[in-house]
Amino acid sequence: MIKGSCCCGTVRFELTEQPSMMGTCHCSRCRKVGASTLVFVKSETFRITNGRDRIATYKAEPPYQYDRCFCSVCGSALGEVLSESDSFPVAANCIDGDMVVENQFHEFVSEKPSWLKIGDTAKQFDEHPFES
Repeated sequence: MIKGSCCCGTVRFELTEQPSMMGTCHCSRCRKVGASTLVFVKSETFRITNGRDRIATYKAEPPYQYDRCFCSVCGSALGEVLSESDSFPVAANCIDGDMVVENQFHEFVSEKPSWLKIGDTAKQFDEHPFES
């Protein structure tokens, strides 16, 4: 069991299996909300155990596709923990334990600030890598 939470502990969740993938988004929106590195989880392996009623949502506008959830108490970015999709992103910074997953991609590298240097060999995409 992998546990996760917001900074103040109001919102807590657990995963019954490892995330399927990790990626880092460099878009201005993800940088500003403080959740650039995301892990992707399957909905059937994810469960909110506390604080569902304290989760607020910021709605996405194109070209961004994911809404972002936050703890309404401390402001921690949570990812898309209220998603009804089969798989969705969770902010990696909210995972309390170790994960057996490595960063596989960087997206919206075209929006990356010049002061940030990418230090791994993960694939890089100017925009969203999963657009058809």
